[in-house]
Amino acid sequence: MIYSASSIWAEYKFQDSFHYVKQQALFTVAGFILMYIVSKIDYKVYEKKANIILGICLLLLILVLIPGIGSVRNGSRSWFGIGPFGIQPSEAAKLAIIIFTSRYLCRSNKFLRSYKQGVFPILGVAILCFGLIMLQPDLGTGMVLMMSVIALLFIAGVNMKFFYGIAVLGCLGICVLIAIAPYRMDRITSFLDPWADPLGTGFQMIQSMYAIGPGGLLGQGFLNSRQKHFYLPEPQTDFIFSIICEEFGVVGCILVCALFAFVLYRGIKISLRTQDLFAKYLSFGMIFQMIFQAVMNLAVVIGLIPVTGVTLPFLSYGGSSLLISMVSVGILLNISRKEHK
Repeated sequence: MIYSASSIWAEYKFQDSFHYVKQQALFTVAGFILMYIVSKIDYKVYEKKANIILGICLLLLILVLIPGIGSVRNGSRSWFGIGPFGIQPSEAAKLAIIIFTSRYLCRSNKFLRSYKQGVFPILGVAILCFGLIMLQPDLGTGMVLMMSVIALLFIAGVNMKFFYGIAVLGCLGICVLIAIAPYRMDRITSFLDPWADPLGTGFQMIQSMYAIGPGGLLGQGFLNSRQKHFYLPEPQTDFIFSIICEEFGVVGCILVCALFAFVLYRGIKISLRTQDLFAKYLSFGMIFQMIFQAVMNLAVVIGLIPVTGVTLPFLSYGGSSLLISMVSVGILLNISRKEHK
């Protein structure tokens, strides 16, 4: 699907229709190798090294903000450029915060009824990561990170009053972030009425709808998308689901959703079966983060929420996202294997 979505753009920009496929293939091979290696590593190692893992990720989030070290792509300074490739440290930070939070919760469970002793410390660490990501800026990734931590606090049994308060503060915070960045306000207005500026802020959403609409039951057929012909910008990344819907119709849409539902089912099953508290939190946190990001991406593509800029796990073009997703699966496989021994 990356080839189908990107071939026209790649031919135009690089005179090589396989340009994006070649790069993603390298990350795919590396991802499978990493997944296999990680699946053999005892997950308890991450509990012991949680502070170091998070510390390294925080350092990388700081370094990427420094001009000359981090590179700007699509308006965000969130990449380390390595030759033709780009590495996004915020993707690693999402996994690191899950590992750190899981360790914290299983060691501080008795303090969770006290906001000051139990909840605020981990929330402070999460807000620090969120703040560094917002300096890039990358609201979508920051929201995925924060929601993952809040979900872990929820299943840990924190009092529901906390979540009511955090919901109010979160809404106020998002309003402030939107107000101080004009481009975010443009995304809101284009979401409410994309036809108000069809050639500007509403262009991407309109083109996405034009891709999904004609798909019908079985779609236009593989490689037969019209919107990838310079209508839908960068269709191989955030909006690859639009091309899937256009070429494979409702059947393709249901298949993708069913695959993510299966991943969710297996992840939750692993989390419920394991007896180790750290493993429970870790497996739930990783699967929630993965599925929440997928739901956010699908909601953007079909016009349910404003554009956030998050990728569709496993399917969108992007090496950093794919590698971290594969590493997460490797950790889940290790937890599952330990439980069956």
